[in-house]
Amino acid sequence: MYVRQFMTTQVFTISPNESIAEAMALMREKKIDRLPVVEKEKLIGLVTDGDLREVSPSPATTLSIFELNYLVAKTTIREIAVKKVITCHPDMGIEDAALLMREHKIGGLPVVENEKLVGIITGYDILDAFLDIMGSRSPGKRFVIERKDEKGVLLDIATTFKQYDTNVSSLAFYHLRENKFQLLAHLQGEQLTEVKASLEGKGYNIR
Repeated sequence: MYVRQFMTTQVFTISPNESIAEAMALMREKKIDRLPVVEKEKLIGLVTDGDLREVSPSPATTLSIFELNYLVAKTTIREIAVKKVITCHPDMGIEDAALLMREHKIGGLPVVENEKLVGIITGYDILDAFLDIMGSRSPGKRFVIERKDEKGVLLDIATTFKQYDTNVSSLAFYHLRENKFQLLAHLQGEQLTEVKASLEGKGYNIR
C-alpha cells in the first residue's frame, strides 16, 4: 500500500506573499488545517492553523481592533511559514509515511514528485489506510484466528479456506508475545461454520 493510494490530490495552496488573514479565510472556507506554500510552482514552505494561532494577537493584547486587523492583513505567510518541510514521495509505503509523521510529530506530509507538489497525506488518510488493512469496511464475517507461530500455519489456514470454498475479503497478521500470532480475516462463504470447526479441531483459537 502506497501513499498515492490514500493521498489527497486536490491540494489547496497559498502564495508566500499572501497574508495571515487570507490564509485563515482559506482554511475556514475549505475546512483544512494546513496549507503548502508554493511559489513559481515550487513548494517552499508549509503553514498550519497552529502556526497562524501562534502569530495571531492574544485576546489580552492592548492593540485596538484597527491595529489588530492591520497586523493580520499585513503579515505575510513568508514571514511565518515553516521553511524546512518534511515531504514524501507518492510511491513511499504508507507505513513509512506514518513512521515519518510519527518521528517528526507532524500531522501531514506534502507529497512531491519530480519537484512538483502532487498531493498531501494527513493522519486521517493514514487512519483510512489502517481501517482498510484491518478490513473494517470489508464485507464478510470477522474471524480472529490465534495460535502459536510455527512453520506452515499460514499454508494450513489457507488450505482450510480453499477446502471450504471460502473467499477472503481482507487479511491482517499480528505477532503476540510468547511466539503467538493473531490473524484477523473477513471471510465470505456458505461454509464458515465448517471453517471454524475445522480450524478449532486443528488447535486454533477462533474468536
